[in-house]
Amino acid sequence: MTPPPALILAAPASSGGKTTMTLGLLRAFRRRGLAPAAAKIGPDYIDPAFHEVAAGRPSVNLDGWAMAPGRLARLIEAQAPSGLLAIEGVMGLFDGAPAPGASGDGSAAALARMFSLPVLLVVDAAAQARSAAALIHGFRSFDPAVQVAAVIFNRVGGPGHRRVLAAAAAEAGVPALGFVPRRADIALPSRHLGLVQARETTDLDALLDRLADLVAAHVDLDAVVALARPASPGARLVAAEPGPAVPPPGGRIALARDDAFAFIYPHLLADWHAAGAEVLPFSPLAGQAPDPSADAVWLPGGYPELHAGRLATDRAWVRGLVAARDRGAVIFGECGGYMVLGQGLTDADGRDWPMAGLLGLSTSFAARRLHLGYRLGRMVAGPLEGRLWRGHEFHYATITAERGDPLWSSVEDATGAAVEGAQGLRAGWVAGSFLHLIAAGQSVAG
Repeated sequence: MTPPPALILAAPASSGGKTTMTLGLLRAFRRRGLAPAAAKIGPDYIDPAFHEVAAGRPSVNLDGWAMAPGRLARLIEAQAPSGLLAIEGVMGLFDGAPAPGASGDGSAAALARMFSLPVLLVVDAAAQARSAAALIHGFRSFDPAVQVAAVIFNRVGGPGHRRVLAAAAAEAGVPALGFVPRRADIALPSRHLGLVQARETTDLDALLDRLADLVAAHVDLDAVVALARPASPGARLVAAEPGPAVPPPGGRIALARDDAFAFIYPHLLADWHAAGAEVLPFSPLAGQAPDPSADAVWLPGGYPELHAGRLATDRAWVRGLVAARDRGAVIFGECGGYMVLGQGLTDADGRDWPMAGLLGLSTSFAARRLHLGYRLGRMVAGPLEGRLWRGHEFHYATITAERGDPLWSSVEDATGAAVEGAQGLRAGWVAGSFLHLIAAGQSVAG
């Protein structure tokens, strides 16, 4: 399969407008009948859900620290047919893990280098003028193997500001394809783990249409399309070796899916389907229990702390989990799913709520502490026993009580240093941890 023409939207730093520009371009191209596709670099669950609404087709994650080159190539190719694949970067263009993983440091620059893809740099110009020339020049010259092919200026002031920025781009030798003005009505709402989820954003389609109108009026869309090109032929050759898949935990998998449990990677579900597993969604927030025919229950991460009262009040999901455990089904929780398998959860207001009680764990959001970074661990027991896994941890919960057998024999960060307090828990076929699994791995060095 020939990969679609693609480009990477990156920025000098986080909060520069990558997501809004990506969404605006996707919706604008979709309205023009271009059939765009989208991808997100790195371990992000929230942005791809917005991509899907804007483009009208699912987005995928491309994680160079956790995924082998062949897996990345296959995911890119799978976005065909498409008129353009818009790949949204992570943090700043060259920001990644402190040490390399399966395919590099996981940065947008590493992916651009690996697949010879052009970079469209999104620059927040709200607080600068001619200095943008030095910034663009630096990003263009820092790594000659990374092609910064064009720039879009975001949060531009009046005509005078635009003229100075156009001259700055010309000084840096990079074409400016857009000058998007400041607009207060296009901001996406956010919370402690990033943007408010797409499924929770009020009038999202109207917001995306405003973004598309803004981008179409101030960006040369034809020039953006002309900039894109397929991943290099050399990169396509590695597609024959995609790397280890994520095996399904059972043949019939009950999957929690609602506002409290929304964080699951599309490639993980694709691996399960490819292996012949059947996925049976259920919603704990809607009072649903897992399908009684399921031989596995998967509780993804999400925002259970925002819905702890509802989860504690309607116990149908708990009764279903207990029944699944008693019949020998595998039950696995990631991050938020791990927390609800515990005894109790304390919300941000200090209120204590009972959870499923299947693991000896209690967690709290009353005193929040950030836990963030790539992880590499070997699972002690469970459906994925003995395997080495690459994953990611991102949460603010603190553990107030923990007892039982560990799920992981060891957990390391991206540098190979041991991560304390990240071993998870297991009790029979019930298990979980704060790690979000991405791919099977070999070693920190990759």
